[in-house]
Amino acid sequence: QEQLVESGGDLVQPGGSLRLSCTTSGFAFDKYTIGWFRQAPGKAREGVACISNADGNSHVADSVKGRFAISRDNAKNTVYLQMNSLNSDDTAVYYCAAEIWVRANPRDYGCNAALYPYWGQGTQVTVSS
Repeated sequence: QEQLVESGGDLVQPGGSLRLSCTTSGFAFDKYTIGWFRQAPGKAREGVACISNADGNSHVADSVKGRFAISRDNAKNTVYLQMNSLNSDDTAVYYCAAEIWVRANPRDYGCNAALYPYWGQGTQVTVSS
């Protein structure tokens, strides 16, 4: 059974950094695209960054480009989201999600939440002084 578990969310001051982890199990990690998404209260879910473990293609949303980076560790079946220069607009629940890479290749689809059937429970990131 496909499982995704997020970790690393925390309360951080503006300008600070966090690294989120998405650890997966129950599917062939190297054949999937893993995406990071976030949802703030009263707002729609937003694609933040995603990476295809099959061919390495990745996409980062314009809203976080230059501050956030996505990476993977195939040996650990884990995808990371490094977040720097955090501000209050980054406060949200962050989710990771997975789909077979050909159906959600970032090169073709960006990070479209509607394409992902497998989701974690989310981790809270709060940016506040």
